[in-house]
Amino acid sequence: MAANLPLSSRRRRSLFLLLALILILTLTLTPLLSSPRSPSSNLSSLTSSSSPPCGSLASDLTDGHWSNATTPRKPLYGATCPFHRNAWNCLRNGRAHMDAINSWSWVPDRCAGDPVPRLDPVRFLTAMRGKKIGFVGDSLNENFVTALLCVLWSGDESARKWKRKGAWRGGYFPKFDLIVGYHRAVLLANYTWMPVEKLGQYPKDEIMGMYRVDVDVAADDWNRITKFYDVLIFNTGHWWGPDKFPKEKPLVFFREGKLINPPLGIHDGLNVVISSMVSYIEKEVPGKTLKLWRTQSPRHFFGGEWDQNGSCLFNEPLKEHELNSWFDLKNNGINREAREVNEIIREAILGTSIELFNLTHLSEFRADAHPAIWLGKKDAVSVWGQDCLHWCLPGLPDTWVDLLTARILHFFGR
Repeated sequence: MAANLPLSSRRRRSLFLLLALILILTLTLTPLLSSPRSPSSNLSSLTSSSSPPCGSLASDLTDGHWSNATTPRKPLYGATCPFHRNAWNCLRNGRAHMDAINSWSWVPDRCAGDPVPRLDPVRFLTAMRGKKIGFVGDSLNENFVTALLCVLWSGDESARKWKRKGAWRGGYFPKFDLIVGYHRAVLLANYTWMPVEKLGQYPKDEIMGMYRVDVDVAADDWNRITKFYDVLIFNTGHWWGPDKFPKEKPLVFFREGKLINPPLGIHDGLNVVISSMVSYIEKEVPGKTLKLWRTQSPRHFFGGEWDQNGSCLFNEPLKEHELNSWFDLKNNGINREAREVNEIIREAILGTSIELFNLTHLSEFRADAHPAIWLGKKDAVSVWGQDCLHWCLPGLPDTWVDLLTARILHFFGR
């Protein structure tokens, strides 16, 4: 029909359509053109809003620096937390410089100059209602879980101690039906003491006995809780040395009930145990569980080992350029343990569903944050030396807690 219209009518119709199109484009583009945000800033905003929260990525632990805040964040708990362990309760023990210890904040490189956000305990407890968080390992994991318990207690002071399922210690938060437990398994694998009287092939004047380590058997302390927890954090490493197992009380390694030949030294034994426990975790822990392997917490003994007057009476963190002189394996120093064990851990969990929780680097700086001589008992230092292994509470482990809880919330999409 359009072909039969007069020429003037067709022109008017075309002009009308053109004006209508211009009007539509004007109405569509005007808000965009009048906006002060450029296309690049809109893209930046989109990227920022979709980025994982600060502290929730693995790189947030390894890529960053410590900042001495001009207005320090006050710790969420004090000396009265019921979950404290005496030797780490540095406020009650009168440890000097506690304000300075807690004035430092970890700032991940990707967080635009902002420190890892302080955990909101009520928000976390609410988001994780009905969940269970478990720690398995040695006293450094106990140090870690104690900080978590105290931080969460500040959000639910009705929390009570919990020691079920074989837990060494733990807490139940009734308002939120949340459980946090710690299972003490210093080698992760099962080990038992065998006195020399039962070892006829060994001369009695050489050893007092041996510790049998079944490298393929998980310790009783945790082998029945693999399906109980929604989050599991593992560690081992600090007991694997001559101070815990001297030559007169050696570790001897067995697999499938038989002595491993040729016999393994303690370092090779650690390697085999970690590999075996990783395989066990992969087999026994459900895929829906968040599985983290915590890397080694560094020691800061200066001038000698713990039993050789080693000291850590520092007033501020180490500088970046000082770290290798303390911890690099090439220097064969007394604090090399952390990086040495970490190499074994990284290789063992490669290609598995277990994620690395690498708190070593950020902790290497904090030579200032140990209990040192403030141990809560009169003769503790003369008997045990300074504690340059564990950490003051409140203190550095509270930053571990901020990073751990950010990781947990991100994993569960909360």
